[in-house]
Amino acid sequence: MSKSGFRILSAALACAGLLAQDQTSPTFKTNTNLVIVNVAVKDKSGKAIEDLKKEQFTLLEDGKPQQIAVFDLQRLNGETLPALEVPQPALKTRGPAEVKPSAPPPAPLKTSDLKDRRLIAMFFDLSSMQPAEQIRAREAAVKFIDTQMTASDTVSIMTLTNELRVVQDFTNDRETLLTAIQGLRIGDSSELAALGATGADPTDDSGEFTADDTEFNIFNTDRKLSALEDATRKLAPFPEKKALVYFSSGIGKTGVDNQSQIRATVNAAVRANVSFYPIDARGLVALTPAGDATQASPKGTGVFTGSAQLSARSSFHDTQDTIYTLAADTGGKALLDSNDLTLGIQAAQADISSYYVLGYYSANPAQDGKYRHVTVKIASLPESAKIDYRKGYYAGKVWGKMNSSDKERQLEDALTLDDPFTDLPLAMEVDYFQTARDKYFVPITVRLAGTALDLSPKSTTDLDFIGQIRDPHGKLLGGIRDEIKLKLTEENAAQLAQRHVEYDTGVTLPPGDYNLRFLARENQNGKMGTFEMKFNVPDLSKQATAVRMSSVVWSNQREPLSASIGTAGGNKKQLDSHPLVDNGQKLIPDITRVFRKNQKLYVYFEVYDPGTIASPSVSAELMMFRGKSKAFESAPVRVTKAKSGRANTLAFQFEMPLTNIPAGQYTCQVSVIDEQARKFGFARAPLVVLQ
Repeated sequence: MSKSGFRILSAALACAGLLAQDQTSPTFKTNTNLVIVNVAVKDKSGKAIEDLKKEQFTLLEDGKPQQIAVFDLQRLNGETLPALEVPQPALKTRGPAEVKPSAPPPAPLKTSDLKDRRLIAMFFDLSSMQPAEQIRAREAAVKFIDTQMTASDTVSIMTLTNELRVVQDFTNDRETLLTAIQGLRIGDSSELAALGATGADPTDDSGEFTADDTEFNIFNTDRKLSALEDATRKLAPFPEKKALVYFSSGIGKTGVDNQSQIRATVNAAVRANVSFYPIDARGLVALTPAGDATQASPKGTGVFTGSAQLSARSSFHDTQDTIYTLAADTGGKALLDSNDLTLGIQAAQADISSYYVLGYYSANPAQDGKYRHVTVKIASLPESAKIDYRKGYYAGKVWGKMNSSDKERQLEDALTLDDPFTDLPLAMEVDYFQTARDKYFVPITVRLAGTALDLSPKSTTDLDFIGQIRDPHGKLLGGIRDEIKLKLTEENAAQLAQRHVEYDTGVTLPPGDYNLRFLARENQNGKMGTFEMKFNVPDLSKQATAVRMSSVVWSNQREPLSASIGTAGGNKKQLDSHPLVDNGQKLIPDITRVFRKNQKLYVYFEVYDPGTIASPSVSAELMMFRGKSKAFESAPVRVTKAKSGRANTLAFQFEMPLTNIPAGQYTCQVSVIDEQARKFGFARAPLVVLQ
């Protein structure tokens, strides 16, 4: 990927004329898209070529010549400033901040002041770093500003705790920057770092569990990527090239990661002309076979067979995989496994040398969100010279008044766009239940934030859902298409504003790996959201040593089918065979695993092919752990009769009030024993209980 970039500016021109006294004054407006392309030209030795003329450049968009309206050279100075001779304040830990009189901060730099400047934004993800890592990141930033900053550098400071905050706007005042960095409290939000690790237990020999542990991925990948996307939007108004240095301890994966969010973050950075330079603040890490003193001793035989170490190493590399992707796809560089964190900042500094700023007004006015290819040619340039610039951009997406056919086409087009929509936050869960030896019913549950919906005074609100399921080779295997009308009353409209809306559907699939891309649209204002995930339907018939179990559904709500406030006209035959429907009551999966003390915990799963089909006898227990302590253990539930209409299937249900469970984070486990077949199995999931 190139290190240069572009951005799009929208310009509005207006003029007004005065008519007769009894008439209103008309306003005429026209909108144009100014596309900025930054081009770095270097000779064979890597030195920037700074004597090119406007007439030598040719710009093409999708093969069509464009007239260059803006031409400028950003000449950057690489001379390092002398070290500051000021005492460094002691590390500030958590506690009340000391109020001291200080000189007024320098005035923010104006846009005109940023000419011939290198823009570096330092982003401290405090929610992903432990205190020692926060200290290491802060010391690296201080060292860079004190001894490695050049005369052309301007730096901005951002932090992420429970929210994104701009601590310091772009400035070249090093004392102001040092004060801002030293003002970061060590340990702030470090407790959130542990909550992001919600993958499989590396010491669990029975299998893997994957789940989110709080509302809408609030502590995992989506939240961090959304914060980075918001940061790029804050940097977008500056037309210059920008480097965002991201200090973190990696971005973990949960197994249900929204792949569309990382694509949206990358595309937002490309549009804003931002390159990511992630720095792993953990430095060079040596992973011990049995783990270090920060975690409990391993269980099972994994520490002896090597599987525990392999799983831990894989989990560690997963945390680096996402930040490496962010760097590679935006033209930056990731610094991994290095104890000198300043090397990552210096890489951003070295990549942004003198470059040309070219601008043109695109002749294509369509706001269709599609990708447009940009080509730059330079006449009379030596063959050994290298040209770096971004090869294209995504057009803007505007939703206006459309008829029904336009809306349907728009929805189908949006599903295939490489630039996903993230205006409507979605969370998704995919489960599986065996219906035949080679067939599985796969319920798909989607949750939308009620606060994101336009709850207009109308009696109904429309929601459109569309999805595609593909195999690993990209072959389309099936599709989902529904339109839901929410019937609103004053009572449930007020509830929706504070709660969530869940949509569910289902498909029948054979065992295998699949990719699901799902899109939802709220039709009052055209707000859309995309969720993309990979999932696996296991072949339970090949599982010979453990109990054959379905997915475990964790829920806090069971309601009559007639209580639904929205309908897609449902398939009655499918409802009759739906594993989560019983006697007209439907179990609603809780995707985010967040419960309150005034609710009940419902657990449902199925066991297949028990030891003796004629007279089965399988028992199960439900347990909750808080750290190393067991907080709850249910009485064993024994099932001796097959589920109605399915001779080889046993259904298990647990119902537990949470009134006496203290608020906190738990690991829930269901343990299953088939005494006749001499088989055992269990499944785990993280869960949060709130007051």
